Amino acid sequence: MFGGGRGELVLDDASPEPGVDIFIQPRGKRLKDVDLLSGGEKALAAIAFIFGLFLLRPTPFCLLDEVDSALDDANIGRFANVLKELSGQSQFILISHNKGTMEIADALYGITMENPGVSKVVSVKLN
Repeated sequence: MFGGGRGELVLDDASPEPGVDIFIQPRGKRLKDVDLLSGGEKALAAIAFIFGLFLLRPTPFCLLDEVDSALDDANIGRFANVLKELSGQSQFILISHNKGTMEIADALYGITMENPGVSKVVSVKLN
C-alpha cells in the first residue's frame, strides 16, 4: 500500500494494560509508532493490515465502510489497484463518497430522499 516499507506488531505485556503496539515504516521514512503517523498514513496502514489478513484467510465477501475517506488521490489509486487485485477472489462492498473509489466499481447503489421520510434506492451497473 505504501509502495515499500514495512510494519511490525509488537506484544506489549509490560504495561498495566497489555496490548499490541503497531510500528509502521513507510518507504523512505523512519520506523514510527502508528500514533505518530498522519491520518492518511494511519488509514493506509489499517487497510494494509486488513488486506494482509484477507490474503491469509479470504472470505466470500468483505464490507468496508468509508476506509478511503482520509486518503489523497495518489493513495486512492494504490487502494484501488489492491482492491481490483483482491476482487478476483472475493466480492467487496464499499461505502464511499470518493469518486476515485467509485470509478473502479462494477455497480453503484445510492440512497436518495426525494420526499421527506421516504428513502429510494438508485442503482447503476457499470460495464
